[in-house]
Amino acid sequence: MKNFKKAARLELLPQQFFASLAGTVNAAMKEGHDVINLGQGNPDQPTPRHIVEKLTEAAASPINHKYPPFRGLTSFKEAISSFYFREYGVKVDPETEVAVLFGGKAGLVEIPQCLLNPGDGVLVPDPGYPDYVSGVALAEAEMIKMPLKEEHGFLPDYSIHSGEELEKTKLMFLNYPNNPTGATSTASFFEETVEFAAQHDICVVHDFAYGAIGFDGKKPISFLQTEGAKDVGIEIYTLSKTYNMAGWRVGFAVGNKSVIEAINLLQDHLYVSLFGAIQEAATTALLSSQDCVAELVATYEDRRNLLISGLQEIGWEVKAPQGSFFAWLKVPEGFTSVEFSTYLLETTHVAVAPGVGFGEFGEGYVRVGLLTSHDRIKEAISRIENLELFNKGD
Repeated sequence: MKNFKKAARLELLPQQFFASLAGTVNAAMKEGHDVINLGQGNPDQPTPRHIVEKLTEAAASPINHKYPPFRGLTSFKEAISSFYFREYGVKVDPETEVAVLFGGKAGLVEIPQCLLNPGDGVLVPDPGYPDYVSGVALAEAEMIKMPLKEEHGFLPDYSIHSGEELEKTKLMFLNYPNNPTGATSTASFFEETVEFAAQHDICVVHDFAYGAIGFDGKKPISFLQTEGAKDVGIEIYTLSKTYNMAGWRVGFAVGNKSVIEAINLLQDHLYVSLFGAIQEAATTALLSSQDCVAELVATYEDRRNLLISGLQEIGWEVKAPQGSFFAWLKVPEGFTSVEFSTYLLETTHVAVAPGVGFGEFGEGYVRVGLLTSHDRIKEAISRIENLELFNKGD
């Protein structure tokens, strides 16, 4: 059988970090170990029942067995517009400022191909979601790292970038609440971002995947709430986290009309939009009671408090995340992030994600997901405590 050579652009793609991580965990489980997997980013709760019931009803409708409109159901786009105005006070035109996406990930990978030419620069947070890099690679663009450091609140410092870098930069990714650090943005930072982007003619793509998940009574802010934000960028939202719909693959982009049109144009050639029944169920999710969202956030906050207080009690100096369903923890002295992750898995069968998998500046940290039960979190803390790595005090 002839072995066909892959296109050169595919050779530019980074290794799929999450697939590699899952392989390591699965290998330990196949050996018969009881692995507590805190390294994953897959919601562990079911989709709320009223959303599933709407899908069941809509799937039986013959109209949804046909091709949906290329750019999505008008009713779904109107629901997105209503959702943004209700939650953030942001007016979004459903026809010109909304693009329906096959999950947020698809939009994040598509957007560089919509706006960039080979050699164009892209500002990418480091550490950050690995698939930002995938989209940049497929566009044959050049990645410019924006270090996210603890001393700066895990927010980028735009002043470090040279004029030469900014001259070629056409696109920038941001993500707050942040994966992997759990940091949230401030209104003043978003204001600075709008000014910076306008000055250098950069399109901002704000990945708002964890937009519903903020702690201590503080609701995360939308980039589009900032004056002038729609002039310089878009926001990508997914129903995966807010409504436990990760497997449904439904999300959307909202904001700058020219960017939305570019996304829609590309998708006209790739898809015929999402299954209509999924769009109807997603409409129900956005427009019906949001009590399920409040309950979910409370669950994550309870888990966060249990994890952080438990680790602090055994002597691990960690800080609580402000949002998302991740905690970003410094590794003990003497370990790299990979070494510590490997050590934990081999000695305690607790899996965490090494920070370096999210970028160069993720070294020295591990990411822990709040995506398992109280009992499993307690068990993980107990196993780690038995390592006696940490100073426990008197």
